[in-house]
Amino acid sequence: MKKLLTAAAISLAAFSVQADEQKQLVTILTDAEPQTQLMAMVLTMQAAKQGAAAHVLLCDSAGDLALKDAPESATQGQPPKGMSPQGLMKKIIGMPNAKVEVCAIYLPATGAEKDVLLDGIGVAKPGEMAASVLAADASMSF
Repeated sequence: MKKLLTAAAISLAAFSVQADEQKQLVTILTDAEPQTQLMAMVLTMQAAKQGAAAHVLLCDSAGDLALKDAPESATQGQPPKGMSPQGLMKKIIGMPNAKVEVCAIYLPATGAEKDVLLDGIGVAKPGEMAASVLAADASMSF
């Protein structure tokens, strides 16, 4: 995992946004570990602050970040700034040109309906998500 995060950080550092062209970033998050989830949100937030359109896909255990009644691991603050993965994700949702979705099989796999998700979180459609990945200037997977 350390190599993946290092590669993502290096890729993000090289990810510059031209004033006349908005870059697209897709972040795919599947990991259940809160520190990994938070780092994915930190890097996504930094790219969005630099002008990128951010599209986050939450799958498997990471889909729990999208729940109104999320587990403590999603809502508990992490060092060094006490931010939680879900807290930072909520900030990303509020940014212009940002989108957060759970994967298409997350809700059926858990037996839940869309009403368990936080406001502003959608359910990805496989064809549209594939198009987003193909059109992205950069992607990160955690």
